[in-house]
Amino acid sequence: MNKEEEIAKVPVTDVAGRLAKVFIYNPLTPILAVFLLAMGYLSLVVMPREEDPQIAISGGTIIVPLPGSTPEEIDNIIVKPLERKLREISGLKHIYGMAADNVGIINVMYKIGENREDSNLKLYDKVMQNMDQLPKGAMQPLIRPFDIDIDVPILTFAFYLKDGSPLNRVDLFKKVRKIQNDFNSVENVSKTTLKGDHKEQFNIKVDLYKLSGYHLSLGQIMQAVQALAVNVPDVKGRTKDNELTIFGVKNAINSVEDVKNVIVASYMNSPIYLKDVATVEDSYDVQNYKSAEIIQREEKKSTGDEEEHTFGKFDQKKEQITLSVAKLKGTNAVFVAEGVIEELKKYDEELAKEGIGYVVTRNYGVRADEAVNELVHHLVITILIIAVVLVLALGWKESLIVTFTVPAILAVTLFIAYLTGQTINRITLFAFLLSLGLLVDAAIIVIENIHRHMHEHDAVDREIDEIMVTATDEIGAPTNIATLAIILTMVPMAFVGGMMGEFMKPIPYNVPVALFASLVVAYIFTPYLANKMLKKPKLHHHHHHFQKDKKGGDHS
Repeated sequence: MNKEEEIAKVPVTDVAGRLAKVFIYNPLTPILAVFLLAMGYLSLVVMPREEDPQIAISGGTIIVPLPGSTPEEIDNIIVKPLERKLREISGLKHIYGMAADNVGIINVMYKIGENREDSNLKLYDKVMQNMDQLPKGAMQPLIRPFDIDIDVPILTFAFYLKDGSPLNRVDLFKKVRKIQNDFNSVENVSKTTLKGDHKEQFNIKVDLYKLSGYHLSLGQIMQAVQALAVNVPDVKGRTKDNELTIFGVKNAINSVEDVKNVIVASYMNSPIYLKDVATVEDSYDVQNYKSAEIIQREEKKSTGDEEEHTFGKFDQKKEQITLSVAKLKGTNAVFVAEGVIEELKKYDEELAKEGIGYVVTRNYGVRADEAVNELVHHLVITILIIAVVLVLALGWKESLIVTFTVPAILAVTLFIAYLTGQTINRITLFAFLLSLGLLVDAAIIVIENIHRHMHEHDAVDREIDEIMVTATDEIGAPTNIATLAIILTMVPMAFVGGMMGEFMKPIPYNVPVALFASLVVAYIFTPYLANKMLKKPKLHHHHHHFQKDKKGGDHS
């Protein structure tokens, strides 16, 4: 009878013994081990990395203009009826209504964890269904959903003009806007925004003394300038052939000279031009007070005859434009950040030539990668500490067997996390670290029981594989119950609501999976490896023979 058939006859009562029996001589066991470790490593490489988990927060703003109405009227005929209707939406947490002159504004916030797309759709549907309830004269409501999960930038760049650059603020804005358009084409980039930017415009500074000299009013000048802005194409219906005809005027303004030569009025039969009463500049939007500055610190050194003197730090303030980039939810912050920086590198030569400098002021991708790598590093250290402790307690072969189970269990957990669409972030890795101490439990119990069985006086009469299966089967029931108890302590965490609940979700999701995996791995691989690596102690064997001989001698 071969070993497989012999082991099949060993009586077992628990799932632990059954698993040990099936896998102890199975040629697929080492292949399964390699497969699990490979899957775990691939999951670690492929899984999206973030510094913190992205939390789904949804809400929106509804703006309903009603020209010519007072706040009291707005409150009674727009805000209150609309609030009543919005309360019919499920999953809503707060509704804040505001009434002002001519406009009613309602802010809506959903419970944390509600699906953002579904929430936005529900909000839009509810407002559109009740359009007939709006009073006469009310304009089309504007519905703006909050995009909080894509509003957090993963990268910010500060672009500024170096000393001696031939460009001005407007040129810098045009260049950065071109780069912004390119960033939008990078995979998984969701939103790009500019802060501190100044757009190009013609500034007209009217001389009030000259105005009174020509007997003109500021209103006449405004009318003359407004008349210029009619460059919008005019659609004049369809022709008999059902073609759309559009009449447009070529842009009348191309330069400062065109603005200067606008005729404001005529005085004593001669035209009065804008340049006669005002100065016109091709400049930037001076009315936009939002500006951002970057401070560069330089140490100025002066070398004297005897020693070198350092005159503190010199701060250089420069106007800058911040370009921020956000990513789509559930995508890898590291890859998105690398893709964007790669795209920016294509401009390096061009920017240097034009005297534009830039600084990466935030790189969430690098921080996410560092956080993940640091925690993986800590996982390795923890596994080594466990190995050293086990060498002292059980012996180096037993220690090796238990130490192997840890990466195998983590590999299974990572693979399942990847399949369920999770990302690797600080909380996921914290869940792994938290479960590490619990993971080796099952394997230690199995190996310790095997060790005890092998050192018993009747071990010499039993086959080693039989010892492995019996020892594993023996501790099955109590180990299962103990592990189930720990799993049940983690489950309530999944029902914590609000921001904290969303933030801590990876713990109740991953720790029970890791604990369940620890049982299966311990029951499959511990007996298999012990069968391969451990040998019965010889001392008992010799001692046993000696007793038999002695007995035999006495009888004779």
